[in-house]
Amino acid sequence: MSGHSKWATIKHKKSAQDAKRGRLFSKLAKELMVVARQGGGNPDTNAALRTLIQRCKSVSMPNDNIERAIKKGTGEVAGAALEEVLYEGYAAGGVGIIVSVLTDNKNRSAAEIRHIFNKYGSDFAGQGAVSRHFRRRGQIFVPVAGTDENALMETALNAGAEDMQQDGDQFEILTEPRDFPAVQEAIEKAGFTITDAAVRMIAEASVPVTDKSIAKTVLNFIEALEEHDDVQDVFHNMDVADELLAELSQG
Repeated sequence: MSGHSKWATIKHKKSAQDAKRGRLFSKLAKELMVVARQGGGNPDTNAALRTLIQRCKSVSMPNDNIERAIKKGTGEVAGAALEEVLYEGYAAGGVGIIVSVLTDNKNRSAAEIRHIFNKYGSDFAGQGAVSRHFRRRGQIFVPVAGTDENALMETALNAGAEDMQQDGDQFEILTEPRDFPAVQEAIEKAGFTITDAAVRMIAEASVPVTDKSIAKTVLNFIEALEEHDDVQDVFHNMDVADELLAELSQG
């Protein structure tokens, strides 16, 4: 598990079975608002919104919730103004952590996120201390099963993708943020199935963690952050062997 790929996949699988649907829907609604505000409320012309709507439907988010969030984003319906804030710090083992927050109250969010950091023996790092080791990139996942690798690679690279590699049972395609919408649209039009797509902070280099207790502490830290209502995503540079990750997932 490195950076945001395998853990992201595990998290999405878990989210589909998560009993705390209210919190999940709230996070997705905030993301819908931001994506609609940035690219418009028409999924036919906003590829990021189209993919996000698919993700919402995959976890059975009601259509009314989806439409209301989009209208709040476009200003058709009144809603609180949300601001994106990034918090940075280090977890156990020197693992870099970046927390992406959408909030209507930065002071409240900062205090509450700092409390979680302190609980796990950490604190905020200076701006850029962690993020300088990450790069904002478009990330698209396509399942390996039933996919012609050569055709997918040709489609992605011709549309402007930087790289494609296999990550477990999925192909991971990376792009520059500005090229992300065009690459996503080209892959969709070519008939490939996209399981997840977003612009994220991707680690340039990973921090290997082989100690089970450290890995468990970091994963618990990440999960505690993700459970906060204002946290949209948590990015990290921890690299854990599949065998250790499987062992941890079994408790």
